[in-house]
Amino acid sequence: MSNPAAALPRLESKSWLFAWSAWDVVPALCGILHLLYIPLLFWLFPRLPLWAMLPLGLIYSIAVTWNLNSIAHNFIHNPYFRSPLLNRVFSLVQSLSMGASQIFIEQNHLQHHKGNADYPDEQGKTDDWVSIYKHGHEHEAENPWGYIFLSFFREDPKKTFVEIRRRAGAFEAWWGVFELACFVAFFVLLGWMNWRFILFFLPFWYFGHCLGYANGYYMHFGANPDVPIAWGVSTYNRWYNWLWFNNGYHAEHHFRPKIHWTQMKPYHDLIADEQEAAGVRVITPPHTLGFLDRNLPKHPPLFRPKAADGSVAH
Repeated sequence: MSNPAAALPRLESKSWLFAWSAWDVVPALCGILHLLYIPLLFWLFPRLPLWAMLPLGLIYSIAVTWNLNSIAHNFIHNPYFRSPLLNRVFSLVQSLSMGASQIFIEQNHLQHHKGNADYPDEQGKTDDWVSIYKHGHEHEAENPWGYIFLSFFREDPKKTFVEIRRRAGAFEAWWGVFELACFVAFFVLLGWMNWRFILFFLPFWYFGHCLGYANGYYMHFGANPDVPIAWGVSTYNRWYNWLWFNNGYHAEHHFRPKIHWTQMKPYHDLIADEQEAAGVRVITPPHTLGFLDRNLPKHPPLFRPKAADGSVAH
């Protein structure tokens, strides 16, 4: 079948609220609950001992990577609501809950799909700004520790702003800046109300984004940047896919990014034979815990990138 995605039922939401599927109510509500968790932490902070607050802070960190890789991710490819205004409001909710502009996250993610974890060219540049090979050596993936804990500081808001403006216009770019200003103001307000709380909170916020990069690392460690159907690494862990809204089907997602999260398993079933023939890498644990996979090689197979003239680089 030349286009297996055509065999999937066409999503036609009958809801006046949701653009694609009524199931989108679940990630939408989860995004709101994630935001509400922050004032809950703030309220609990002076009322609970530190030993009780530490696991609650860790839950926030996990919620950040959960949101980035499921709620925010699916919202980028298939915005949940019919109303553009509601999508704007939800984008702001997301920005406050994650402590990062949803619009800027969208641009970085679209850039990720542009390069699909590509190898650096002769000038050391990659189309994918967060490619695991960008800061590696000899076309090998970067050390996971460096990638996970340094990628946060490598982000370039100015470059992202310029690219949003080029792709989607000035209004979209400045809306992203507005989202950045809103979450910074939100954090400053929390710090003004209780400076001890914000000192407690910020390390968990940073760690949550680090977990997001860990997730991204193992979604591509061992994938083949030169074969579209094998661009990503998948995991079919049932609990992970239930809780992360089918984020485990990552090879499938990179191959056809617009497929709705509710259709990922049926799509996988349609192309499973082709994936196996192409050598799609599959791991057992969730992506963030990819280092626990029993078959994880120290170094993945080295795929030789092609030069601009189509020849294989050496």
